Amino acid sequence: MTGKNPQPGKPAPAAGQPQKKAPLPMGTWIALGVIAIAVVVAIFMSQPRKAPAADPGWAAKQEQALAERKAAGWEEIERGLLWRRVKGDGSGRHPLPSDTVTIHYEGKLVDGTVFDSTQGGKPASFPLGGLIEAWQLALPKAGIGDTIEIAVPPALGYGDRGGGPIPGGAVLLFKIELLSIE
Repeated sequence: MTGKNPQPGKPAPAAGQPQKKAPLPMGTWIALGVIAIAVVVAIFMSQPRKAPAADPGWAAKQEQALAERKAAGWEEIERGLLWRRVKGDGSGRHPLPSDTVTIHYEGKLVDGTVFDSTQGGKPASFPLGGLIEAWQLALPKAGIGDTIEIAVPPALGYGDRGGGPIPGGAVLLFKIELLSIE
């Protein structure tokens, strides 16, 4: 040691003794905790959500939801995607995949569970080309001011993997009001 005291007001350690390191500041511990939580959440959200295997009739209920709508006259766009117009006449401007759409929507599972909605809140704006394939196929059928309903087979939604509150293999039911196009 050269005689300099690295911590004023405390005696310098004797020559040859290791110096104590200062504890990490509280802000560092908080930041490390936030990072750890973010990593755990990211791992959890990236895990596939399997179809509810405990209910052997679950997959049949998914198929039944599509069959009932098809029997009720919903139009098939392609690959099992069903749609119908519930408000409007289709005369407004229709979006292209390169457009950004502003919409009100509600998404449900076939058991009626709402997994996402803008109803009662601010509308949402999305680039149409960045949405699930079913929306990219169905929204161009709607004109500004129209409200449509779509029944989405798993392959055109979140597939067998699912995501967030949506289990893998789920048929999705959406009601979408097209407000504007940019």
